[in-house]
Amino acid sequence: MSGGRSVAVLGPIPRDRITTHRGEVFEKYGCALYTVAALSALLDADDRIYPIVHVRRDDEEPIKQLLSQFPNVDLTGIRSTTDHGAVVELTYVDQNTRIEQQTGFMAPITPADVEFALHADSFVCVPITDYEVGQATLAYIKSHSDGTVLLDAHGPTSTLVIGGERRRRLWVERDEWLPHVDILKMNLEEAGCSWFPSRIALEHHDAGAPISTELLPEFAEHCLRHGVQALCVTLDERGCVVYRLDEAGGLVERIVPRIPVEHVVDTTGAGDSFAAGMAFGYLQDRDVVRAAQYGNAMGAQRCTGSALNVYLPLAETNKQIARTYGDDG
Repeated sequence: MSGGRSVAVLGPIPRDRITTHRGEVFEKYGCALYTVAALSALLDADDRIYPIVHVRRDDEEPIKQLLSQFPNVDLTGIRSTTDHGAVVELTYVDQNTRIEQQTGFMAPITPADVEFALHADSFVCVPITDYEVGQATLAYIKSHSDGTVLLDAHGPTSTLVIGGERRRRLWVERDEWLPHVDILKMNLEEAGCSWFPSRIALEHHDAGAPISTELLPEFAEHCLRHGVQALCVTLDERGCVVYRLDEAGGLVERIVPRIPVEHVVDTTGAGDSFAAGMAFGYLQDRDVVRAAQYGNAMGAQRCTGSALNVYLPLAETNKQIARTYGDDG
């Protein structure tokens, strides 16, 4: 990739307390921090990454210090004027399933917050709750920028209830969002919160239950015919599946197998890292399969440790992708 590219990352950088399925406890910052770190490893030194996030005043300096290790990150969008940032407790029941409790809440990212970064080539949105990166902000970006918008559906399919418990929610306003999203990324559970094509289906719907893979093509075609350029659904150990429309308007489905990880240390931030890889890959040549391969690579790298130095340089990531996929893509 040639230099001079820029990517904006919208989402919280929460202070996380994580208990792994093995009983290990970590305290660290997360979410968009992983996205930024993964992009920093992939992009050139003269590219620019703009994290856009509201943080607590107590967290501003530690977060900026963490980000200062990445020379291609611009700190303009790290703001503590509201003194509201996310604080989250994550307890893993198994390697992929966790209980979430939120005790601090980030102020929403508004159109005014993204104004300085509207020249970006890509906007990677990794909210963890429905209010953090809203539809109005995405609409503003689409109407004032030529950049690609990638949305992780973890945000609009998650909400908070009294006491700070995080729960799944039905994404009932989905169709109002889709025209403002170029790449929609989600897992099976989030897809289950997003697809209810009839009243009967909605009445019997179990929000949070994984969508049946047999329903994915129907759901994908709906999204793609409402403005989305590509849908990517992660499939845990099976990798992911990507959908797009061909030149004749037909649905194209491709399974992209996972990149194996010999020893999984910490899966927190794997989805945020996947989003970074997919955004980077799509910026190169708009090949959604190749983009998903980069997504799988960054997600796999994230799982190999708990620190931010787990991401490989681009040349090593390219070798990892070549070993796994060969010339496929």
